[in-house]
Amino acid sequence: MRRGEAPASVLLIRAMVGAIFVSEGLQKFLFPDALGVGRFTKIGIPLPELMAPFVGSVEIGCGLCVVLGLFTRLAAVPLLAVMIVAISTTKVPILLKSGFWSMAHEARTDYAMLLGALFLLAAGPGPWSLDAWLRARRGKHGV
Repeated sequence: MRRGEAPASVLLIRAMVGAIFVSEGLQKFLFPDALGVGRFTKIGIPLPELMAPFVGSVEIGCGLCVVLGLFTRLAAVPLLAVMIVAISTTKVPILLKSGFWSMAHEARTDYAMLLGALFLLAAGPGPWSLDAWLRARRGKHGV
C-alpha cells in the first residue's frame, strides 16, 4: 500500500456510513410526519417542505456514492454538513435542557456518522471502490 492510500478494510466504514445515510434518507420519504417534513418543522428547520426532501435526497445519493466508493471524498462533504446541522439542531438542545450525559447518549450515532464521514474524507475510499477502479482504468488508457 502506498503512502496516503486507505487499506481495503475501509470498505467496512464505507458500508456502515453509506448504508445508514441511505436508510435515513429513505425514511424521510417513507415517514414524512415523523422523520421528514414533520420532523424538520418540529426542530425549526426553515422551509421544511423543501429542506426535508432535499436532505433526504442528499443522504440517499451521497450515501450510495459512499457505499460504492464513487466520488467518496466529495460525497463525504455534504454528509458532514448534514451531521453538523443534525447535531446542532437536535443534540445541542438536549445538552442545554438535560445535560451532557443525556446528550451523549442521544448523540452516539450522530458522532459515529460524523467521525465516519471525516475518516472517509481524510482516508479516501480504499482499493475496493469504483474510485480505485476508475483511477486504474484511466492509468491503463493513458488518460
